[in-house]
Amino acid sequence: RAGLEAAASGLVSPIRGRTRAMVLSWDKGPSEGKRQKVAKKPKEPKSETESYASLRLIQDAAKRIAPFAKLTPVHTCTSIDDMMSDETDKIEGATVELFFKCETFQKGGAFKFRGAMNSILQLSKADLQQGVVTHSSGNHAGALALAAKTKGIPSYIVVPEGAPQCKLDAIETYGGEITRCEATVPAREAAAALIQETTGATLIPPYNYGPVICGQGTIGLEFMEQVPDLDVVIVPISGGGMISGIATAVKGIKKDCVVIAAEPVGAGAYAADTFESKKRKELVDDLPVPDTIADGLKAKMGSLTWPVVRELVDAVITVTEDEIVAAMKIIYERLKLVVEPSGAVGLAAAMSTQFKEFNRKNPPWGKISKHKKVGVVLCGGNVDLALLAKLFAP
Repeated sequence: RAGLEAAASGLVSPIRGRTRAMVLSWDKGPSEGKRQKVAKKPKEPKSETESYASLRLIQDAAKRIAPFAKLTPVHTCTSIDDMMSDETDKIEGATVELFFKCETFQKGGAFKFRGAMNSILQLSKADLQQGVVTHSSGNHAGALALAAKTKGIPSYIVVPEGAPQCKLDAIETYGGEITRCEATVPAREAAAALIQETTGATLIPPYNYGPVICGQGTIGLEFMEQVPDLDVVIVPISGGGMISGIATAVKGIKKDCVVIAAEPVGAGAYAADTFESKKRKELVDDLPVPDTIADGLKAKMGSLTWPVVRELVDAVITVTEDEIVAAMKIIYERLKLVVEPSGAVGLAAAMSTQFKEFNRKNPPWGKISKHKKVGVVLCGGNVDLALLAKLFAP
């Protein structure tokens, strides 16, 4: 406990925090007054999520994946900061600074490698020999194939129709065996189940899985080490694995740091299921799949991710397709970074009117109650160049 408190205060690195072993106490026996060794009772979980998503588990994941995953950089850009504040803000000293956590530089080009690697590293030797399987249309598929290649084990990847070609190419490059299926969740799950039955491979879900959540949570550990005084962190959301891990880490280190989910509303029918779930205080799963260029943000929250989002995510900001494209252009032109549409959703939210209004009304910082240091997770950079040319065409 002392190690965690020290990590929270910034005295030691949370990544290097130590797990406390079971403590044995000496108590008097029931008869002769002799002391006998009695193990303390294990503590009950403090919440329904602590058994699969906690600061300690994320710290353990950080140590586990350290030899394999990259510590990604944080970039800043004064010209984008200037876009965040109007003249009144500048006069009143309420300007906003953005800090970009660049998961575009992670192995595989996206944050997903962290969770995939953490999952594989916890398998038994017997399970490793049988390989791993997943169903995914994007970065988790490539990440799992790469993590499997790193450990020299087979990977079986179910990919629905409509997946970007660049992500299919990556899976093949990493040695994943691809099975195509219809673009529905039942079809994906059925194909993965059949592969499990015939190969004995272990299923590694893309987000609704404790080791994946904790692996993604290492982003939050690193971010808080790199910028300890962040006031808010904005994270794109889909199935919720990344934001569940990040929120757990961030809140465990700095409780008053605000965590905001950034969600595409979709080009067609309204599809902001995370926004509606937070609004109604119950998991909403009957909205359509969003029709969005952010192909990595089309999943829905699961039974493990929703409780974390419900308890730890402070707000949800929805963004339009035009806002996503505008944010992409700014990242390319100002930050000089390659980012996919899903990776730009966090900046789109930060630059939105919704965030400006939230920023003025809610937090306790600054002359006019403004967040001043805002972290934005750029979650991936695996973009189809043909799509990019189409999006940026005049």
